[in-house]
Amino acid sequence: MIPGLDLAGQSVLIAGAPWAARRAVASYTAAGAKVAEIHTNSEFSNRTGIDPTIRLVITIDDGASSWAKLRAAARHAGILQLSEPAAAREGKIILVGGGPGSADLLTVRGTHALAMADVVFHDRLGPGQDLAELAPGAQLVDVGKAPGHHKVPQAQIQEGMIKAARTGATVVRLKGGDPYVFGRGSEEREAALNAGINVEVIPGISSAISVPGVSGIPVTARGVSKSFTVVSGHDPFTETELSHLAGMGGTVVVLMGVATLQQTAAGLLRHGLAPTTPAAVIERGFTDSQRSTRATLGTLAEAVLRAGCTNPAVIIIGGVAALGEVPENVAALLPAAVR
Repeated sequence: MIPGLDLAGQSVLIAGAPWAARRAVASYTAAGAKVAEIHTNSEFSNRTGIDPTIRLVITIDDGASSWAKLRAAARHAGILQLSEPAAAREGKIILVGGGPGSADLLTVRGTHALAMADVVFHDRLGPGQDLAELAPGAQLVDVGKAPGHHKVPQAQIQEGMIKAARTGATVVRLKGGDPYVFGRGSEEREAALNAGINVEVIPGISSAISVPGVSGIPVTARGVSKSFTVVSGHDPFTETELSHLAGMGGTVVVLMGVATLQQTAAGLLRHGLAPTTPAAVIERGFTDSQRSTRATLGTLAEAVLRAGCTNPAVIIIGGVAALGEVPENVAALLPAAVR
């Protein structure tokens, strides 16, 4: 489809086998066009010509029809024409990492998958606000989960994806961040493969790295931290886990951890991490309402409570949290080599 072309109320002729043309039909119908279809060369050959009300002719490369006569007739009549690729003949599922939420942080491959999709199952943390543009004509299924509220159970999501793929549809499962970083991508892949459905995985930019980075906090930095650990804070950590986190050094990045932050901070202090350890909470990364709250581990729980921090947020604990935009009260915490 040509960007910016207004087809509302206009007549469009789409030529291609039904399976090959289904995505184009859905896309142009969604754009408000009056869509007519022909499926074989003989259908056009039996006509006297192109309906004069047609404003655009779309030919689908389905590997069987050349559409040479149709194209020649469109040229003769001065009708705009385009050629579009065929939809997939067999159904498949594509797990796409949507990145931290901004559509321009999708990978090129992820953007292409959305453009070719027949159905998109999407979360609340992906670039959902741009889906009508990214996946024109696709059926959009909102299966997003909020803290404490899973409106569509995971098993039901997987069943819906498999059912759609079995109809021959190209199904995109769009997830925030990367499909395999606390995204249940492995469960969805396994379920699809067990059902005999082809699966493709397209990685995405994880908020664990990108959100600290956009705030000036690198997860590793020479002379400050040579490793980082990413953990889910959805459930409270055990004493053994807290002991490991406190003792391994480097940077600790906690996702989905605002609700359990008080227990996490107290546990890390209890297991020996210094109260002066720099820390930060970055809410709603890459949005207009992004906000950073900086503190030390000893004051973090109080600072987060006072600021009213909420998910989605990324929590960073370690020396790197004092980098970037450095508040005066933590400037002294920087190692001498990087002051």
